[in-house]
Amino acid sequence: MTDKQVKEKAKGQRKKKEVKLRIKWVKSSIGCSQRQKATIKSLGLKRLGETVEWKDDPATRGMIDKVRHLVEVEEVVVGN
Repeated sequence: MTDKQVKEKAKGQRKKKEVKLRIKWVKSSIGCSQRQKATIKSLGLKRLGETVEWKDDPATRGMIDKVRHLVEVEEVVVGN
């Protein structure tokens, strides 16, 4: 590869944008199963109304799906 090709390849790699999920706990977990309470805890949510950010991957999406009635989710683009 020439120097020009190397620079173009490096430039293309810098333009990648990462998608994160902003998760807000909006409804109490009182009356929910222990598994759902554990999922809320594993997402890093400690108090009602708290917001956390996680990378967008299948594992995170699966956890959110289990407690979708308790949280609000927003996609956030991070990067250049």
